[in-house]
Amino acid sequence: MTEDLVLPAAREAGDTTRPEPLLKVSGLVKHFPVKGGFPIRRTVGAVQAVDGLDFEVGEAESFGLVGESGCGKSTTGRLVTRLLEPTGGTITYRGRDIGHASRRDLAPIRSEIQMIFQDPYSSLNPRQTVGKIISGPMEINGINPPGGREKRVRELLETVGLNPEHYNRFPHEFSGGQRQRIGVARALALEPKLIVADEPVSALDVSIQAQVVNLLQKVQRELGIAFVFIAHDLAIVRHFSQRVAVMYLGKIIEVGDRDSIYTRPRHPYTHALLSAVPEVTLTEGEATGRERIRLAGDVPSPINPPSGCRFRTRCWKAAEKCAAEEPPLIRLSGNRDGHLTACHFPEEPTIEARDQDIVLDPALAALEEKQPD
Repeated sequence: MTEDLVLPAAREAGDTTRPEPLLKVSGLVKHFPVKGGFPIRRTVGAVQAVDGLDFEVGEAESFGLVGESGCGKSTTGRLVTRLLEPTGGTITYRGRDIGHASRRDLAPIRSEIQMIFQDPYSSLNPRQTVGKIISGPMEINGINPPGGREKRVRELLETVGLNPEHYNRFPHEFSGGQRQRIGVARALALEPKLIVADEPVSALDVSIQAQVVNLLQKVQRELGIAFVFIAHDLAIVRHFSQRVAVMYLGKIIEVGDRDSIYTRPRHPYTHALLSAVPEVTLTEGEATGRERIRLAGDVPSPINPPSGCRFRTRCWKAAEKCAAEEPPLIRLSGNRDGHLTACHFPEEPTIEARDQDIVLDPALAALEEKQPD
């Protein structure tokens, strides 16, 4: 398949009306050293958790980040909030590079970038009351809202759907969903412009997940807060995010608006990821009309990732070029503006059923051949 490749820079050069993004990440890298040797502990390698990310988040925009476990999503969130020091690259917030800023330089903008953590059980101090947990950020930043901090905390509790009378209760007196609401209230305490939500509903019951996601949507809509929404649940990301980036082994391999990613994906991995989403059959014998792709093996080790395209070891379209050259993240012909893909041999922009399912697992293929029709 021959594609007309257009560099993003060229596309953006003619767009003079595009507003400056709230957050811009360019070439972001985070490598964790691997120690070994005895008796002297020395660096023998590095875990390439994040290896060259580029993305933007606009004002009041919800940006989704999806991928398999271990692909670097949570590490990216912690880098953006500067809970981790990046190995390389730049993180620009409101035109200011904060990637390697000192603690003193970060102080004025700490309140504008907040985080909602994945585990509502370990992210709250069990020795502090709810009032103390939510008012803590205000005390640290020396903020005294009108009417006092206690009044502000009670208002935040009401905003996230909790009883203001819970001010003096401890975290162990709440359910998982209620604890996550407390985490949301804490993130809102400083009136941030950007919130990084690191799988905020993955530890909750399915019946509670929708409530928390709807709460976050309400907060974003009413307060105009930008979100980086990290999750592995594709249905939740589609419901919440306006734009979506797909990660694989430390790199973004496709990014675009919600409808474009979910209905017209181009990267083979995105096709495989979407084909794994469970689909309900309404009537007996009804054909779903969805493609089916089942990959072989596990994600390669981030300590020694494959050369070229990192997905090539599990891709049915891999060729010599995929091992020799890393595909750039660019816009392919026929794609809408803003839809970028990193693949030498992109798929057709559809998720309809194929003539033949793709089954790369030899054991699974052999098992299906033995089964009668």
